[in-house]
Amino acid sequence: MKRCKWVGDDALMKQYHDEEWGVPVHDDTKLFEFIILDGFQAGLSWRTILHKRDNFRKALDYFDADEIADYNEKKIQELLNNNGIVRNKLKIKACITNAQAFLKIQMQYGSFDRYIWQFTEGRTITNQWQKHEDIPVTSKESDAMSKGLKSKGFSFVGSTICYAFMQAAGMVNDHTTDCFRYGELLSEGHKESHCKI
Repeated sequence: MKRCKWVGDDALMKQYHDEEWGVPVHDDTKLFEFIILDGFQAGLSWRTILHKRDNFRKALDYFDADEIADYNEKKIQELLNNNGIVRNKLKIKACITNAQAFLKIQMQYGSFDRYIWQFTEGRTITNQWQKHEDIPVTSKESDAMSKGLKSKGFSFVGSTICYAFMQAAGMVNDHTTDCFRYGELLSEGHKESHCKI
């Protein structure tokens, strides 16, 4: 069974690739989780973050934005002492301000889903990359998303992070054409791949 080259031999990476990566996500909590984890990934590998994901979930109240938005200095110190996650003060503080910005977007647009999917006009962009090396790290859509999120108060949302988020959340299908998931995602057509914006 042929998979995307980036997966490697890691069992957790294989599971993530086979079951999650590129599947359209419209659940606000899941979208928030992805954007926070992608922020923590900056400068690190996704494999590192994936292996700490369960720890992140427990440490960050299962990505409950209402809870995270109210974190205080005591909680920040608790997180900095948690060796099960990435202990970076800037990223932890960004997580809190991003939760606050996320809640404001929900209030303004009715859901974060409605806001974020506007950058692909509510549809999955299906690419046709033949080799892993062909896949870009940014796009005009991720540029626009980065600019938009920054204007809403988000940080650690550069265009590269936004593109990784788009790949994870199924806003783009960047499985290479020889990967078994490429065809599956196309044929399944994922009933939820369209979002009313």
